[in-house]
Amino acid sequence: MLYRFADPEYLLLLVFIPLLAWWFWSGRSKKGSTIRYSKIERLQAVAGSQGKWKRQILPALRLLALTALIVAFARPQTGVTSENLSTEGIDIMLALDLSSSMLAEDLQPNRVEAAKQVASEFVTGRRSDRIGLVVFAAEAYTQAPLTLDYDLVANLLGTLEVGLIEDGTAIGMGMATAIKRLRDSRAASKVVIVLTDGRNNRGEIDPLTAAQLAQTLGIRVYTIGAGTRGEAPYPVDDPILGRRYANVRVDIDEGTLRQAAETTGGRYFRATNRESLAEIYAEIDELERSAIEVEHFTQYGELFPYPAALGFLVLLVELGLANTRLRKIP
Repeated sequence: MLYRFADPEYLLLLVFIPLLAWWFWSGRSKKGSTIRYSKIERLQAVAGSQGKWKRQILPALRLLALTALIVAFARPQTGVTSENLSTEGIDIMLALDLSSSMLAEDLQPNRVEAAKQVASEFVTGRRSDRIGLVVFAAEAYTQAPLTLDYDLVANLLGTLEVGLIEDGTAIGMGMATAIKRLRDSRAASKVVIVLTDGRNNRGEIDPLTAAQLAQTLGIRVYTIGAGTRGEAPYPVDDPILGRRYANVRVDIDEGTLRQAAETTGGRYFRATNRESLAEIYAEIDELERSAIEVEHFTQYGELFPYPAALGFLVLLVELGLANTRLRKIP
């Protein structure tokens, strides 16, 4: 809450209040009318000590009324500060690989869980952008269309599991499905983020064809290859021996992913552990952050009726007392 005076120059008149007080109770008190009485004993009994302070009431009320009116003329105001946000949002589609190789544990706890957790943090960190979600393995499906309901997308990410879709890696179909969701978007910026750990081996559309389609529609694609370099531990459940681990070769088609991203004006990233994956999403977040303009303004309300009313009320009281109980006899 803010307070101010719209016409503060009137407050300079307050310096005369002490001078008037001195004039009322010092200089002016020496002047007055006289009246002759044959005997003054009764007058002394009536006046006594109370007569002295009663004589001070009327000047005090007059000064109080004058002070209140000066404050009213200065126009006291109270203000509330608000802000107006204007932004051009970004539409972002996430495309996540759910093929069986995403169970490899070179990213902790494994690739798919790390991808889900980091993507969820990315989603909930947005402010005014619409987010959608596509998953793919042998085929691609839309899990969430573009929405501002970040909790919904984060919850859907949490429910994803390897095995929900027939196994395979249809990167091109995942990109194409995400691009289709952005086709009619009117956002200032349209983005697809594709995360995969392999190379395209299923689907009717390859990644480069999908990238050319994105370029035509003005959609920027970022691609992320998830996996360490060399070999990665992969869990194998044996019905007799139980779970064991086999080292499998990490086979990410970095050339195609890089070319697809660069075709659209995007970039390719390699995440070899969970920390680097989080850094990649943070970098994309900085690259694709909405421009938000904040306009601050303050709305003021007038308070002058309150001191003005007080001043006139005190004047009425002063006039009433001056003509009744505190009436002066000339």
